[in-house]
Amino acid sequence: MRPGIATHVFLQQRLTPALLDTLVRGGASAIEVFAARHHFDYTDRAATQELANWFRSSNVAAALHMPLFADETHWTRHTAPTLNLISTNKSTRIESMDEVKRALESAEQVPFTTCTLHLGLKDDQWDTRALDDSLTAIEHLKAFAGPLGIKLLLENLTNDVATPAHLIEIANIGHFNTIGFAFDLGHAHLGQSVPETRDKPATSALELAFAAFAPVAARVATLDIHDNNGVRDEHIWPHLQSVSGSIDWTFVRRALATLPPDTIANLELAHEFGEDPADVAKQSAAAFQHLGL
Repeated sequence: MRPGIATHVFLQQRLTPALLDTLVRGGASAIEVFAARHHFDYTDRAATQELANWFRSSNVAAALHMPLFADETHWTRHTAPTLNLISTNKSTRIESMDEVKRALESAEQVPFTTCTLHLGLKDDQWDTRALDDSLTAIEHLKAFAGPLGIKLLLENLTNDVATPAHLIEIANIGHFNTIGFAFDLGHAHLGQSVPETRDKPATSALELAFAAFAPVAARVATLDIHDNNGVRDEHIWPHLQSVSGSIDWTFVRRALATLPPDTIANLELAHEFGEDPADVAKQSAAAFQHLGL
């Protein structure tokens, strides 16, 4: 697998070439850029050109993560995602798709090859309406991203719409054969496990997610890697023993072998204001070693 990291770890700072250099020093050969205007202002041509120049002068693959926030005027680390591609409110859906398209337009300069999409927010439920709105959003954004050379990736979330099984169903019903998947380990770990019975041992939520994605393993372009305690989406470094993460990394290391060799193992870590770049580089190198990359 190819070691990668998301700029999410520096989300509270403006993304600069110096921070990108830090991520490469940590061992990343692929970088996922979070589209957030306070971080990477994809509507600012100068900021976009600066990012484009850096990627075009490096041997680092560029990926994009869709915007999550509609109004960043008063953004803080506690701001909840507000963009919703499958909102029950039509105007919200349209505004969300328009904002994603603004971010996608940055690929006219930056050599992004993929863009990760979120379908729904935390409490969205799976029903016919959610399916129809998902199909509409993907079809619309796919038509926009294609000419820009961007492949869309659907990410499993903690809502009832974006489970691995439902994402695969959406892709199949829509005949979206060129759509890929971003398999988020941390989100999968927060799912429901199957308890032990007399006939079968317990099956963890993470094992169930790997099994669900197995039929489409060839289309898993990114594996988002972070730890949590099974209760909250904490985005903990995967190798730190001093924190309360509970993912079975021995199982994960074995499961990595079932994914295509060109899948990007994408570290997606929590962000703190003033995160020390040198420490991020050190922790990244340790995480990649912990994962056997």
